[in-house]
Amino acid sequence: MKIIEKLKAKNDDVFHHKAPVIAIFGDSMSAGCFELYTRPDNWVEPKMDPSSAYDVHIREILVKLFPQSSPVIINASRSGGRCKGEKERLERDVLSFHPDLVVVAFGLNDANGKEEEIGLFDDALCEVFDKIHATGAEVIFLTPQVRCAERSPEVTDVAVLKHIDRISSGEREGWLLRYMDVARDVCRRKGVPVCDCIRLWESFRESGVDVNLLMSNKINHPTREWHWQFAYELVKTMFLN
Repeated sequence: MKIIEKLKAKNDDVFHHKAPVIAIFGDSMSAGCFELYTRPDNWVEPKMDPSSAYDVHIREILVKLFPQSSPVIINASRSGGRCKGEKERLERDVLSFHPDLVVVAFGLNDANGKEEEIGLFDDALCEVFDKIHATGAEVIFLTPQVRCAERSPEVTDVAVLKHIDRISSGEREGWLLRYMDVARDVCRRKGVPVCDCIRLWESFRESGVDVNLLMSNKINHPTREWHWQFAYELVKTMFLN
């Protein structure tokens, strides 16, 4: 990808090239949401720890590879985001920074729309990709981890359990995987590389791994350690496309 050429150019000649800009445009996982807690009004909220999110690790890896490249990472992700709604802030929160590469990472919340909204997901992704490409920036689509398919015995909070039951029902019906199939098809049509992390998580579950143990909230947020996987796979995607 051209982002690697730009990182190398900046690294080789720091005075005559601008620092490459990479933007992350996604939902709670990308925003750095981890454990859940229940507020006094029984509303469930995620604990934010953006310093442990994968965008931080992307920069660490790139600086190891290109020490003088000074990459700028803009994380414009938001908890609860769905592509069909978040596309309205694409210009303000992402494109206004003139990124060289945008990582688009939606689907976890979109999949809650099931059959009724799967077409809207297709349309929204197409619109987002087209707007990014129109600026000359590159795009990578990042697939997430799987979601919980059953309750974890570690969770006892009644409000969180209700949240788990709602998400796990859709996961057992396979909606996230269906939405990711739609995303892969859009990417094929639009020429967007896919960083397909969910494939590994699928193989974990199929091989008998308790994937709940790999998620900080026991629902759909990977642990801090597993954010390194997403960072590594994204950098690999930059090099191999």
